[in-house]
Amino acid sequence: MATVVGVRFKNAGKLYYFDPGKLWPAAGAFVVVETARGVEYGQVITGVREVNDEMIASPLKQVIRIATEEDSRHAAENEAFEKEAYKICQHKIDEHKLDMKLVGVEQTFDNAKILFYFTANGRVDFRSLVKDLASVFHTRIELRQIGVRDEAKMLGGLGPCGRPICCGSFLGDFQPVSIKMAKEQNLSLNPTKISGVCGRLMCCLKFEQDHYESTRKRMPKVGKEVETPEGTGVVMDINVLKETLTVRIHKGDTSEFKTFALEEVKWQKPAAQQSPAENRPSEQKTEKRQSRRSKSIKHEDEQASLEDEMKPVDQSNDWLRAVEEALNAAQQKD
Repeated sequence: MATVVGVRFKNAGKLYYFDPGKLWPAAGAFVVVETARGVEYGQVITGVREVNDEMIASPLKQVIRIATEEDSRHAAENEAFEKEAYKICQHKIDEHKLDMKLVGVEQTFDNAKILFYFTANGRVDFRSLVKDLASVFHTRIELRQIGVRDEAKMLGGLGPCGRPICCGSFLGDFQPVSIKMAKEQNLSLNPTKISGVCGRLMCCLKFEQDHYESTRKRMPKVGKEVETPEGTGVVMDINVLKETLTVRIHKGDTSEFKTFALEEVKWQKPAAQQSPAENRPSEQKTEKRQSRRSKSIKHEDEQASLEDEMKPVDQSNDWLRAVEEALNAAQQKD
């Protein structure tokens, strides 16, 4: 276990752990920390706590100091500088006629490096662009190509639901999303309806999948016969979010479709199946002993048969018997 604080450098960015040392900053405070790319200015999201060593990327960097007013003012100046650097870089891209889209600019807190984030369909030769930017800013320049999901996270926006996109508001890391999740959630498989502003499957599919899986385990499957307050029927549809069932109830020659809450419906749930080792341990042991005994008997029979075949044949009186048979045959002819 290690004592750490969680620091975030961007809105809805990834959470990084640092050694608080003797400072012990509270959640919500701004701190200056040492990172792999230099000194950075970030906000404490989780206060001092203990976490497992597996969750920490060693070596653990230390919090340099709690941010002062001068540090906050310097961070604001960097943000204003990043906007100007964005305009200059966009102008240089147009001059070089490069097939790339500039997404954002970030300057380290110690002004040692400027990072330019861009998207492109393929590889881009930006060596001449880096030289021009270095001659303008007189510092280290780094161009980093990102994907469409990272672009949407940096730019932000509104999703199809009308709310701010998940990755730009609260999701720190991207989770793998599959089309199977859309099927289990009874969503339309139309790509335009299940895709986010980035053009990929919506992150909220993964965010809600755990609820769908846990709720479906408590509900009967479609086609299951259930008992309702109005009689026995067959489940025709389920609504996971509302936890309701649409049941077809037969009444004479006709049938009716009615919706019931999950608590109002009863059905025969399948018994928990035990593994053979748990269900019949003594029988399995008996079968194993009988199998070993039969194999042993079979082996003994084969060994005895093999020994009989390998015994030497007694041929000491065979020539006398052959002579007697020859004499008897000759006498019978006479």
